Amino acid sequence: MRQLDHQKALVDKWDELDELRESINVYLQFMDEGEDVKEEISTEYDTFLSKLKDLELQNMLSGEDDHRDAIVTFNPGAGGTESQDWGDMLFRMITRWAEKKDYKVNVVEYQDGDVAGMKSATIEVTGNNAYGFLKSESGTHRLVRISPFDSNSRRHTSFCSVFVSPIIDDTIEINLNDSDVELQRFHASGAGGQNVNKVETGVRLIWTGQLSDGTEERVVAECQQERSQLKNREKAMTLLKSKIYELEKNIKEREKQKLEDSKSSNEWGSQIRSYVFHPYNMVKDHRTDHETGDVQSVMDGDLDGFMKAFLMSRVAEQTI
Repeated sequence: MRQLDHQKALVDKWDELDELRESINVYLQFMDEGEDVKEEISTEYDTFLSKLKDLELQNMLSGEDDHRDAIVTFNPGAGGTESQDWGDMLFRMITRWAEKKDYKVNVVEYQDGDVAGMKSATIEVTGNNAYGFLKSESGTHRLVRISPFDSNSRRHTSFCSVFVSPIIDDTIEINLNDSDVELQRFHASGAGGQNVNKVETGVRLIWTGQLSDGTEERVVAECQQERSQLKNREKAMTLLKSKIYELEKNIKEREKQKLEDSKSSNEWGSQIRSYVFHPYNMVKDHRTDHETGDVQSVMDGDLDGFMKAFLMSRVAEQTI
């Protein structure tokens, strides 16, 4: 049904473009007859181009999992408060992007930093093609700025990894040995009523095993959004299987950007995108060379340009 809805949405958008084309042609006929309709034509033309770009972008989402909802995990790198604050900024950036798309965002897990920011976080983004768009954000993000936490106002470089995976459903079967999964319980934090910090409702699942290519991997999934430990465990298991599925998918697709790149260490030379706040303003994606000087808009969730450049590069790779 979701695939059918996706196809219907494409047809509806195409019909909208066709109606705009007809409208522009009518205005052109009015202009030929001497009517002053330049402003109307300009407005219709701008709308047409905007909708055409949206359709072009959506048409690039042809992967088997692009239509799925997404899990986004944030893990700040070494650097203490500075990196934890950067992780929180990325958390806000992607959340703002999702809200602008009218996607639903659920915070599955969030651990506050010692001073500011956060130690780790996981969100669930629900909406048409959520994973298809957000897969462009998977990797290490690098920040260069004057640290607000440095009394000497020195320039700092911080890293945070973002890992995006599609949320699997009953159509995908992932079998895990119970002996490979460790269950940890903890006190949930944040809003949640009287149970918070009194009952161990938070659940952490840790899978340690081999992927299909023989690689040893350790995958962690947490959930503390529900007040029931059972529900949190079920949710954590879905997140765990989704993450493992994404790792296996990367292997099977034999992407040029290997698994180590998408879950690379948070250090120099591994970043997919750089955000420079000082001594100049620039955000640059190192995979596509797409860049902008409007740093504030990007941090407010304006990521469509980077996502489109990434999707276009993937389409280009597939046609070579």
